[in-house]
Amino acid sequence: MQENFSLKSYNTFGVEAKSRFFTEVNTIDELKEALNFAETQSLQLLFLGGGSNILLTKDFDGLAIQLNLRGISEEHINENEVWVTAKAGENWHEFVMFCLQKNYGGLENLSLIPGNVGTSPMQNIGAYGTEIKDIFISCKVLDLENLELKTFTLDQCRFGYRDSIFKQEGKGRYVILEVTFKLTQKDHLIKTEYGAIKSELENLGIENPTIQDVSRAVINIRQSKLPNPKEIGNAGSFFKNPTIPLAQFEALKQQFENIQGYPNGEIVKVPAGWLIEQCGWKGKQIGNVASHKLQSLVIINATGNATGKEIFDFSTEIINSVKEKFGIELEREVNII
Repeated sequence: MQENFSLKSYNTFGVEAKSRFFTEVNTIDELKEALNFAETQSLQLLFLGGGSNILLTKDFDGLAIQLNLRGISEEHINENEVWVTAKAGENWHEFVMFCLQKNYGGLENLSLIPGNVGTSPMQNIGAYGTEIKDIFISCKVLDLENLELKTFTLDQCRFGYRDSIFKQEGKGRYVILEVTFKLTQKDHLIKTEYGAIKSELENLGIENPTIQDVSRAVINIRQSKLPNPKEIGNAGSFFKNPTIPLAQFEALKQQFENIQGYPNGEIVKVPAGWLIEQCGWKGKQIGNVASHKLQSLVIINATGNATGKEIFDFSTEIINSVKEKFGIELEREVNII
């Protein structure tokens, strides 16, 4: 247990913020010990995974717990189906690579997403046509109200677009300890129709892609568009892609004929990056903070000296400008602390 601990290296924005107390836990018993300490001291809790989806806007007057539970296990269900369980502290991309090396399919489109396995169900992470819910079996959690272990099934998690029960009424109540995924061993579903995967595969000279080829294409695309958090502080996509009624989208199309949208019945998903770029934010810098020059959906700690408040205020200006021009209110995907 450490006091007045810097969290700068525990968040991918690289902002300086201190926690009153800090500890790393490697087992469930150690986690329970830390929770008992917090209860005796009446401390608030902050759980840290890979630090890729938080923005620390101030010092944290409580106990920050780094979840470092590690381990991967496999259960072969039949000739094609395998259930793979990863502990919360496993690095997400390293876990995806582990599965691909064993030729387990289902995660390849989620390659190179920052963060740890334990946070993946919280916001139903997704990319290039795949979301956690598509390959999710269950997750084991610790209920902070009674320190009991529980298992959440797919239906119980109530996954939505970058959403789950863990971001709604279960927020702050459950700690995800491990996640089980349903993957394929041979009859893989190859998804290449989203984003620039097809064109990237063509660039690589690949006509009949394997799951490893899809992963390679996704990694190339992400590396070409998104800054490496180890080089430039960021948290990936800062905003959710908003969804609006079809009638509102059609009205906007009369005014902005090039507006992009992906209809799903009476709802249309509008790319937040396009909206932000149309408002002149792509590559724009104010003080220590900027919108990335290649992907306006990504806010960066441009100088390395930005405070969390500066980044938050920058995001507020983006939200206000998009609302003023398009009448659409962007929602932050990043958790604000």
